[in-house]
Amino acid sequence: MAEPSIFTRIINGEIPAHKIFEDDKVISFLDINPIAPGHALVIPKEQVESLWDLDNKLYQYVMEVVKKVARRQQDILSPARVGFFLDGIGIPHAHVHVIPLNDGLETTIVAHNNKKDQQEPDHTALATLAEQLRFS
Repeated sequence: MAEPSIFTRIINGEIPAHKIFEDDKVISFLDINPIAPGHALVIPKEQVESLWDLDNKLYQYVMEVVKKVARRQQDILSPARVGFFLDGIGIPHAHVHVIPLNDGLETTIVAHNNKKDQQEPDHTALATLAEQLRFS
């Protein structure tokens, strides 16, 4: 088995996360370096390197949760739209970014990627936002 990814360590409770959804197959939590407030990740609990390697049932379920998280972001945060992207690089654990957008994906991602210094996450603000977005 591969070494546990940072996401597997979050799933196992070794690293804290601001969770908004969790069941026996999938977890969703806020990104600690968000592109926009409410930026969440949806991750299968099974550590599989790529979404394309998930079995069809789990892949479909991940996308159902992505849709659920996007609708929740829309209801609570009222962005102009909600976008998502599949990240196939960086962390060897399938994951989907779900991002509330107000000024368009291209502008938001360029601004995020141009940040020179990554600031320490504001965990108080993230915890408050996670509480608002959390499914009961």
